[in-house]
Amino acid sequence: MSRVAVVTGAARGIGAATVVALATAGWSVVAVDRCGDDPRLSYAMGTRAELEDVVARAARSRDAASPGGVVAYVADTTDEAALGAAVALAEERFGGLDAMVAVAGVIAGGVPLWEMPAAELAAVLDVDLGGPIAAARVGVPALLRRPAPRQARYLVVASAAATQGLPHLSAYGAAKAGVAGLVRGLAAELAGTGITANAVSPGSTDTAMLTESARLYGLDSTAPFAGQQPVGRLLAADEVASALVWLAAEDRGGVTGAVLPVDGGLAL
Repeated sequence: MSRVAVVTGAARGIGAATVVALATAGWSVVAVDRCGDDPRLSYAMGTRAELEDVVARAARSRDAASPGGVVAYVADTTDEAALGAAVALAEERFGGLDAMVAVAGVIAGGVPLWEMPAAELAAVLDVDLGGPIAAARVGVPALLRRPAPRQARYLVVASAAATQGLPHLSAYGAAKAGVAGLVRGLAAELAGTGITANAVSPGSTDTAMLTESARLYGLDSTAPFAGQQPVGRLLAADEVASALVWLAAEDRGGVTGAVLPVDGGLAL
């Protein structure tokens, strides 16, 4: 039987790469995205067409002989009821849930915190911290429904901004620091259950969010971000996804409450 994951923010970027990487590793996946713009933000979100393309690529990457599959599900990841329906789909379609992977995120700012429009501030806190909390509240009960002994995982994407102060991105940094605290608290609460809680902390990664970050800083491209990382380049979404897949594996039960840097050395 294949292991089963729900992945949010699946239409593009790190979320899309994670769906494909999990499927390649033999997982069954429910790929979740809101597939619509957020009126509080000034840049485009992922689309239904992008989500369907990710699901098709992931399905092609799976061994044809493997049980399970990959399905798309449209939901606002800050809405517990909607996200809970995606979890229910995973249980009904694939028989249970082994990993809840909260990747969905947004960015806004470009001005000092006290000048940031209230709607943008709410969007960042809702999606980047509220979303992972919602994922834990609906995902962990499903993980606990797996019979013991279990090897289940709650995973979330933090950011180097959680530990490194970035000007004009204070709200984003606060939300991601909250994510780091969230996994530490969950790890303590889940002690002895066979469920671990961990985060990965990316640096500047070649995604639509980084393109928006460049715009917020008045840059013509994302190229200047590469020079801030000791590796001398932007990270690929696949590199971050591979860390999430590594943490999701059955034999990673010794890692919990951790925030794993996948940042090209940015936070050094």
